[in-house]
Amino acid sequence: MFKKIIKFSAPQEYFDLKEDHPTPIKNNVPNWYKKLKHTFFEKTVKGCMPFLDTLTSGYLLKIPQDIVVKHNVLNEKNVLDSYQFVDPLDVVLMQTKQINLIFEHKAAHHPIRQMEGSPLVEKNKGLSFHKIINPWTITTPPGYSCLFLPPMNNQDDRFSILPGIVDTDKFYQEVNFPIVFNCDKYETLDTILKKGTPYVQVIPFKRESWKMKVTPQKKLNVKKLWHNLSVLDKYKNLSWVKKTWT
Repeated sequence: MFKKIIKFSAPQEYFDLKEDHPTPIKNNVPNWYKKLKHTFFEKTVKGCMPFLDTLTSGYLLKIPQDIVVKHNVLNEKNVLDSYQFVDPLDVVLMQTKQINLIFEHKAAHHPIRQMEGSPLVEKNKGLSFHKIINPWTITTPPGYSCLFLPPMNNQDDRFSILPGIVDTDKFYQEVNFPIVFNCDKYETLDTILKKGTPYVQVIPFKRESWKMKVTPQKKLNVKKLWHNLSVLDKYKNLSWVKKTWT
């Protein structure tokens, strides 16, 4: 059987850092979820297959370098600033531009005028939207694109990427990821986004054209089995299809 392949490639210098390779996101299921129990008498989200699919579908990218973040914090000139720069321990590695990492002590960014009117501007405290520079080029078969989004139901509570769709069968370079800080929770941030922190969920999908149709629902002939199952068990036993991501 033909298996579709999504390819992640990076310069040799970065590829050799194997601990940062992309992985199937199913390898990153959170411990709190693993500890849950789901029984007939005590039902939890662990029995919800749509929730499980959010944790196990696609692939995971990890932050490629330590990034120091000071967001909505007064700098040494007593000016409100927001910036990122390479942790000094990584400076030697980051001096190679071809690796496509932050190497000038300042991250790439988008000015807020590019998002004017968006509620994300307020969430980000009216400061520039920075980018995490990504060393991986992602390639999919013809006709397939990738959805990039924060790890569903398992994202870092300090920040998240801005979701996007890229036609990765035709775009032959790295995809970098603008981020927004969670200032609904943190008025200021003075922290380090550590190398290896999960931050992007990658879901490849086939591009297809669709047409919407809205209709009244016909009366269904529901089997007796359907009535004897809980809502969660109905879906798991009668509708859910197992997905494979390796």
